[in-house]
Amino acid sequence: MRVPLPWLREFCDPPLDVAQIEERLTMTGTKVEAIHRQGAPSAENFVVGRVLSAEKHPDADRLKVCTVDLGEEQPATIVCGAPNVEAGQTVAVARPGAVMPDGTKLGSAKLRGIVSEGMILSASELDLEPAGESSAGIMVLDDMTPDAEFAAGAPLAEVLPVSSEVLELEITPNRPDCLGIYGVARELHAATGAALAPAPWVEDAGVPGDPPGVRVRVECPDLCPRFTARVFEDVTVAPSPLWLRARLLAAGQRPINNVVDITNYAMLLSGQPLHAFDLDRVAGGELVVRRAGEGEQVQTLDGQTRTLDAEMVVIEDGAGPTSIAGVMGGARSEVEAGTTRVLLEVATWNGPNIHRTSWALGLRSEASSRFEKGLQPEQCMHAQALATTLMLELCGARIVPGTIDIGGDGPPLQTLRLRERRVEAILGVPVALGRQAEILRALDLVNAPAADGLDVTVPALRREDVTREIDLIEEVARVDGVERLPATLPARRGAAGRLTHAQRVQRAAEDAIVGRGLREIVGWSFADPGLLDRLRLPEEHPLRSVVMVENPLSEDQAMMRPTLLGSLLDAARHNVSRGLPDVAIFESGGVYRARIGDDAPGDSPAQEHHALGALLCGGLGPRSWRGERPEADFFTAKALLGGMLERFKVAWEVRAAAPERWPFLHPGRSAEVLAGDGAGEPALLGFLGEVHPLVAGQWDVPRTAVFAVDLAKLASAVPEGTTFEAFGAFPVLRQDIAVTLPESVPAREVTDAVRQAGGGTLDTVEIFDVYSGEQVGEGRRSLALALAFRSLEGTLTDEDVAPVRERIVAELERIGGELRG
Repeated sequence: MRVPLPWLREFCDPPLDVAQIEERLTMTGTKVEAIHRQGAPSAENFVVGRVLSAEKHPDADRLKVCTVDLGEEQPATIVCGAPNVEAGQTVAVARPGAVMPDGTKLGSAKLRGIVSEGMILSASELDLEPAGESSAGIMVLDDMTPDAEFAAGAPLAEVLPVSSEVLELEITPNRPDCLGIYGVARELHAATGAALAPAPWVEDAGVPGDPPGVRVRVECPDLCPRFTARVFEDVTVAPSPLWLRARLLAAGQRPINNVVDITNYAMLLSGQPLHAFDLDRVAGGELVVRRAGEGEQVQTLDGQTRTLDAEMVVIEDGAGPTSIAGVMGGARSEVEAGTTRVLLEVATWNGPNIHRTSWALGLRSEASSRFEKGLQPEQCMHAQALATTLMLELCGARIVPGTIDIGGDGPPLQTLRLRERRVEAILGVPVALGRQAEILRALDLVNAPAADGLDVTVPALRREDVTREIDLIEEVARVDGVERLPATLPARRGAAGRLTHAQRVQRAAEDAIVGRGLREIVGWSFADPGLLDRLRLPEEHPLRSVVMVENPLSEDQAMMRPTLLGSLLDAARHNVSRGLPDVAIFESGGVYRARIGDDAPGDSPAQEHHALGALLCGGLGPRSWRGERPEADFFTAKALLGGMLERFKVAWEVRAAAPERWPFLHPGRSAEVLAGDGAGEPALLGFLGEVHPLVAGQWDVPRTAVFAVDLAKLASAVPEGTTFEAFGAFPVLRQDIAVTLPESVPAREVTDAVRQAGGGTLDTVEIFDVYSGEQVGEGRRSLALALAFRSLEGTLTDEDVAPVRERIVAELERIGGELRG
């Protein structure tokens, strides 16, 4: 829920800045998720101006040179392109130094030879119109507020919401009373002690009784506990005044027209949704609230036709269903520009039923999100009173005497006993009885002294939330300050309850692998010494520097494993031999090598590190009638490894390795994995490739791809903090090129050359096709490259990237490339 701070301060205005208000609300249970800003970053240099003259620009047909009184000795000259600017108007002006909502800082600028000392503003330039909409000209303050007087040079913030802070709140499901601005103001009043203004619905221009010519019948009172309606005539539908539109925009609502905007405004202020019907389009002048028929259809305001079931509720007129109750109104009776009679409906609906309806239809709205949390019948008249006042003021409407009210108020209010000793027993500290009473009164929990504490009457808006004494104790604790309660921790003996950087990297790497569908295995740390021969390791290979167990349980467990590959292959063989040829597994665990020199700390006989390895064999995905499924290979394992490493935003690469480096891997389908922080030479993390056919035969497994990395080295390459990089708000420009190169040039060299030549303008480069044949010549191949260009400052054109493309082609030619036509 978005709460514009200026609107909130109208009802409770503590002497605190936005950060302090955020802290008090969050600490008392109304969590502030974020603080946004609507409009300009600051109201400084935005002023009221009066146009003294507006003459045609001598060198431009569509520009005017305006002389504007800004309250100083000399008027300012402002060049304006708006068609509606005229002498005598009172306007909004941004002076040099003003920072616009998009971050642009204004300065004096020369337009066709004339220096312009500011800007006369339109509504869209101050974010006072919905995104994508723009009025035809500047704002004329006299037209917007005819009875007001504006002094030239006065701060514009006194007239318009130039810069507004907006709180984004997380309202828990048990607190629907905080789904309105006034409910949040009550919380702020309790949390800070600042005065709370009277409820805005205290005065009501409506009267009881049935208005003539309108009938309402509720056939399912279990799902509609209360239904109220009022009739307004002589309604003028028009755009809302700017202050109302600005408030709705800040609160996340799109302005439509004054009638619809009034319903949304009243909902945001009271928390109770409303709906306006065009009474002349309500067939028969009667509304019936009933359960829907199975398969019944309604066209909603978004233009979609919804199919209902028998558990949903509709509002119908003489021509059939016109609204889905509590979720969305119907298109047939919506208010339009020619509407002159309005029926304003405010009702209470069964929360679980609205939640089910919204979920079943895949249709969520501001109304349904409130109703599903369980609003109280009393809120209906709050919203009616608010909307009535605004209908009379903003629409020139006349209210027809009478208010349809079916169901009335909710159950009688409950009184609970709050015992002073019980509060101390639960909280562990005493809270003075007077302080308890003060807190509860601030929350509208009226109380009176009792023999052992307080008798507290629960208000209607909290009847579902506060039902027991413990609920009252919670209210006292959260407002008095949970952070002030003494904390007693068990003896920790110096232990720290946090993960190290290496542990966080390990968990994130494991999560990344699991997220790609692999299953984790847990193998033995002990291994058979014969593993070294089965992996084809020569005598001088580093992996033969193993740690032997002095008193092994068996000869098959006489060695500490130097690699995860053995246990991964054991698990693969176990599955394949039992008719499960498609294997996708990983292991995260320790591997051990004998200490060589000073590569292990202290007196440790071994060098131990934590490794992560993965194995893939068989088909990728289930069998399908759509054709042969791909088999796991080198590139499958590389993609899996890349998905894991790219989670950490580290620079990584694979390089061809000498066959003797990893003798258990296929000599033509293997590589070493390197990564670094970009500051120095990348570190060797591990290996990647397909298992050598002779090794695969030792375990009786088919074509198998594997990788393994040292997580400690990976953690060293991963920065402990996350750095934000701006992402592009403008679309990419995509171009494809095809280039022939000698077969000896690896693809990595090609993409590195393209990236270096492309610089910051090149966003990505990908190879999407490879071709070899007579058309490209012997010993050469053709690579198709997909280039994506992006700028953070604007949308690129072909002309913008032409120089970059030329540099890329030149770099490709340097390494032996030739552009294909």
